[in-house]
Amino acid sequence: MGKDYYKILGVDKNATKEEIKKAYKKLAKKYHPDLNKDDPNAADKFKEINEAAAVLADDEKRSQYDQFGTAEGFTGAGGGAGFNFEDIFSQGFDFDSIFDSFFGGGLGGIFGGRRRKRGSRPGADLRYDMEITLEEAADGTKKTIKIPHAVKCPECKGTGAESEDDIVECSECDGSGFVRRTQRTPFGLFSTQSSCPKCRGQGTIIKAKCPECSGRGKIQKTSEIELKIPAGAETGTNLRIQGAGEAGDNGAEPGDLYVIIHVKDHKIFERDGNDIYIKIPVSFTTAALGGQIEVPTLKSKAALKIPAGTQTGTVFRMKGKGIHSLHGYGTGSELVEVEVQIPKKLSKKQKDLLKQFDKTLNKEGFLKGLFK
Repeated sequence: MGKDYYKILGVDKNATKEEIKKAYKKLAKKYHPDLNKDDPNAADKFKEINEAAAVLADDEKRSQYDQFGTAEGFTGAGGGAGFNFEDIFSQGFDFDSIFDSFFGGGLGGIFGGRRRKRGSRPGADLRYDMEITLEEAADGTKKTIKIPHAVKCPECKGTGAESEDDIVECSECDGSGFVRRTQRTPFGLFSTQSSCPKCRGQGTIIKAKCPECSGRGKIQKTSEIELKIPAGAETGTNLRIQGAGEAGDNGAEPGDLYVIIHVKDHKIFERDGNDIYIKIPVSFTTAALGGQIEVPTLKSKAALKIPAGTQTGTVFRMKGKGIHSLHGYGTGSELVEVEVQIPKKLSKKQKDLLKQFDKTLNKEGFLKGLFK
């Protein structure tokens, strides 16, 4: 029994060319050997998918295939049986080229957008983790960091050549960066495209290398970068510094630097969004009679009025004493929770006074059991 191309692509026998194209794109991305280097079966599956697409995407070939039912028994001009992709893979395989052959369009959008010459890869992104204090996070701050990274060679401007005259067009690919190979198959001529082995996809050859970078087009350097940490930053805040990553190959765009913020725990404050929280001890007398206490803030200190009769667990809100909003306007509050301090040791005189005070209260047993 031969291969069922419709089953291989997962489409109905009445599928439109657009449905076949969609199925092929999905499967080709899933089983492409470059994306499945750890799967020994991916290459065979990918060849099978391409074999099916080569037939079903062509109206004439599909019509003949539908007559025979399977690939076996379907012979083209010259009497060949089936379609063999082994030679194509042994010579290098260009995904966009094969897709052009089947459907007349590229697959560049699936694998990173626009196509570019191989070898001219953008630089890698870098990550830097930075710790800041809660005070710095509240109002924002500036920091200077040192980043060791590869930068474009200042002598050759990233070309890797000693001079512009030392950059010549590759004779193997005529400057395209690709070589095209044509094969005769049972279905006619079939063209594939692969990276030029001579220039490694650059399209140019360097006759004399830049002495500063030895032809690499980039050098190692430690750069000082000034960062502006925004007010309201929190752990996980991500700052992107465009172009501060690694230099690209052959003068390509550099990568970016990503600074990840980590706000250190505070000794006395806890953070909740833009608000900060603190627990403050208040004397028994102040809680009972009322008064004013001094409360620490992120910047200094502030006065807080305690009403008479304040109980443990009462929370007071000090507006504007918190953290600036990162994504909007306004500032959070400082939440102050009162913890009334009951004296553990009292003199006889103090006990007597409290007992006299207790007798003046309407409710019974205010101090019952407190003192013996």
